[in-house]
Amino acid sequence: MNNEANGYLFDNSLYSVKLESFEGPLDLLLHLIRKNELNIYDIPIADITRQYLEYIRLMEELNLEVAGEFLVMASTLLQIKSRLLLPTATDEEGNEEEEDPRAELVRRLLEYQRYKAASLLLGERDLLGRETFARKFDPPDLVELAPEEGPLELELFQLIDAFRQLLAKMPEAAIHQVAADSMSIADRITQVLAFIMERETALFDELFDERFDREFLVVTFLAILELCKLRMINIVQDERYGSILLTPAVTDEPADPEGELPHA
Repeated sequence: MNNEANGYLFDNSLYSVKLESFEGPLDLLLHLIRKNELNIYDIPIADITRQYLEYIRLMEELNLEVAGEFLVMASTLLQIKSRLLLPTATDEEGNEEEEDPRAELVRRLLEYQRYKAASLLLGERDLLGRETFARKFDPPDLVELAPEEGPLELELFQLIDAFRQLLAKMPEAAIHQVAADSMSIADRITQVLAFIMERETALFDELFDERFDREFLVVTFLAILELCKLRMINIVQDERYGSILLTPAVTDEPADPEGELPHA
């Protein structure tokens, strides 16, 4: 799809961000559970399914390449929702004969969460200590994967949440004619990188201007994702639920004596 609006070009058919470089469907479910402060053993499937499908629709609108795994999980959630609507079979003593339809999903979430926590822990080890392991196990409850001290790295779906909130604040009638003849995502990547490098630390909201329309905001968000995927910027929070900060990634490359920015 090639969208041209308000004087700039949003070439949505030639550009996409692949989600497998970021997060998967289980990450999205864990994010929704944390966000809603839910008990992982008693997931309200109807609400979670609705929110999950809303994320899928937004990701498709942003032209994020939604892998088949996301659609399979959507089908799984809908199937569980349908099974929960059916009457529960009971035996002669009045006991439920069938396992909770959510049980398998809960097992998958807990197992994935434990593996992910372990991988993050191993990643923080010194190189010489990575092959040494101690027998230490946390309870199988949902735990926070991000460290409690220091800057907190954001997951993809936290960033999408921030973008959704930003879109909701934008007045629908706020449309501004962009002076440039065209604005491709590659051009916006260069602009965003220059903005962040100039300030060293930039607020997420600073990159979005309500004078521009929705398509321009989408281009900006995709530019941020691409810079993150290329490891050219870091996206963190100074505290949980705090402001989202964007900083240039630390590199070992010498500074350009001419002060020129890298081309996207």
